[in-house]
Amino acid sequence: MKYQWILFDADETLFHFDAYRGLKLMFSRFEVDFTPEHFSEYQRVNQPLWVDYQNGDIDAEQLKHQRFESWAQQLGVTTVTLNSAFLEAMADTCSLLPGAATLLERLNPHAKMGIITNGFTELQDIRLQRTGVDHYFSSLIISEKVGAAKPSPIIFDYAINAIGNPAPSTVLMVGDNPHSDILGGMKAGMDTCWLNHHDAQAPEGIRPSYTVRHLDELTSLLFN
Repeated sequence: MKYQWILFDADETLFHFDAYRGLKLMFSRFEVDFTPEHFSEYQRVNQPLWVDYQNGDIDAEQLKHQRFESWAQQLGVTTVTLNSAFLEAMADTCSLLPGAATLLERLNPHAKMGIITNGFTELQDIRLQRTGVDHYFSSLIISEKVGAAKPSPIIFDYAINAIGNPAPSTVLMVGDNPHSDILGGMKAGMDTCWLNHHDAQAPEGIRPSYTVRHLDELTSLLFN
């Protein structure tokens, strides 16, 4: 095994993240029929907030408040209540991506593993436990706790320090987002693997060490 450490992104790298399904379940608990039109409006607000969060222009609390602000007013509840309900619904609907369990089992005797995610603390531990993969990971780095989000060098420096300061060349960063995962890993001196689900073109200036479409391809790549 070339790498001492494999760091994984979480959403759409190890776990399905079906926001519409989670929101539909969450709002059903508030007796709201959440429609595709509602989801489009939610994403119109939510997606730019994530860009701002990853750029360091807003913090996690601002993101969590602003994305549910109008729904909180309509339902007469707080944004804190809605965020907790959403993360609970996402935990209730969580599942591993195809090939994730096999990959983690194969890697376990050969490399240490960690997760570095821009997701929120409230969801991470419960999702790892419910999918039965928590024992594979020696380190869980969450942007909300660090105070900086991928691709900021701050969170990657924090991660390297948290895992004992191995040489960056012995660390592989695996993720589906070319900007936050791959560019961030590149700038930290790590090798990177882009999980390119949709066979897209890499953005200009972003050159992953490896590109795969499925996790089973990564298993083959690392063990051949």
